[in-house]
Amino acid sequence: MAPVTQALLFAFLMLLLLRRAPGLGVWQCPVLCCSSRDQPQTLLSLCPGVGAQVDPGFQLRQPQDKVSVAAGETLTLNCTMSGVSPPGPVKWLKGWGSRNVTVYDLTGSFPRVTRAVDGSNTDFTIHIRDVQPEDSGTYYCVKFSKSLSGDGVLQRGSGTEVSVQAKPSAPVVSGPDRRAGPGQSLPFTCTSGGFFPKDISVKWLKDKALITSQPPQINPGQMKFSFDMSSTVTVTLQEGDIRSQLICRVQHPTLEDPLDGTYPLSRALRVSPRVQVVMDPSSPVKVNQTVNFTCHVKRFYPGDVTVTWLENGTELKVQNVSRAVETPQGLFELRSLLEVQATEEKNGSVFTCRVVHDAQDPVTSMATLQIVPLSKEGQGDWSQTDNGVNLLASPVLWLGILLEKGLLGGLLIFLFKRGRA
Repeated sequence: MAPVTQALLFAFLMLLLLRRAPGLGVWQCPVLCCSSRDQPQTLLSLCPGVGAQVDPGFQLRQPQDKVSVAAGETLTLNCTMSGVSPPGPVKWLKGWGSRNVTVYDLTGSFPRVTRAVDGSNTDFTIHIRDVQPEDSGTYYCVKFSKSLSGDGVLQRGSGTEVSVQAKPSAPVVSGPDRRAGPGQSLPFTCTSGGFFPKDISVKWLKDKALITSQPPQINPGQMKFSFDMSSTVTVTLQEGDIRSQLICRVQHPTLEDPLDGTYPLSRALRVSPRVQVVMDPSSPVKVNQTVNFTCHVKRFYPGDVTVTWLENGTELKVQNVSRAVETPQGLFELRSLLEVQATEEKNGSVFTCRVVHDAQDPVTSMATLQIVPLSKEGQGDWSQTDNGVNLLASPVLWLGILLEKGLLGGLLIFLFKRGRA
């Protein structure tokens, strides 16, 4: 009989002799199959457990209990075998049970996974590069044995629990949509995400001074095995906060130094201007005299303002506005000049400086132009005040004149007598 025919006949007999071992979930070979020395090795390899029976000393070692690795680094999982192993693949699985995922085997494609020793029959250590928080979990090195009914688990490692530590993203501090004035309280929020483990601490500082805040809110992140953080603090603004910084300081086990997120309080602060109109010369003035009205706009922030002049409520076209100048405190100041010819028609006119700052209600200041009326000779009558009262009719004025004449007469008499002596 031809050797091929003998082999086929023997394989058929082997199938008839196979029996299921009580209490086990795999098929076992009868003693005849597993102990036969006269049959080809290819037939013996069909029997699961052959290696274990041939070499009871077979052992799979997975020594790592827990491993922690930083995100983006390479994870190394160790697995070695000793003794003679039966035919069958070795695989790395993430998780155990119905939801396990094959991380590596010889026949699949796993771009991030490489073996530490290519082609080795005893060292099945693998490297997983660029690990991310979602790679966290328990990994098992598993030896399978081949059988006619499929691959069966011969032995598995004890499992390696992997945690991937991810650094938090740079904290970002956001403020209110609109500016507010000194004395108002505003909320500020600091956010950071993508970190693992969950433990994280947040401190708020105004410049170097610590600010009391509530514990941060920590929620699951968009990626599995990652977390996001949000922290809010309330700050009462001051006029001197233009050069102040609000700092959100984040500390995490993955960080050697804390991460800071900053927010310049000048972005949230508004200081309204103080407006004053000064008239030079002051009232009353002569007819046809040039009068300068100066609008002083002081101590405002930010530096953009709109200045307009009005005469008796009617807007004037004035372009003589100086450029805003920054003070050492970070505030701004500017001046606007209005020149007016003091005609009789303008007597009693009200000139108003109106300042609009940061889209707020206008701030105004005003001055009234008062003109000395002309005498019959065409000159200004300085004997009258702006309310028309004759200064020569004042008793106080006459008393002063008499006192002056009396003192002068006494002085002359004194000098005369002294000269004669």
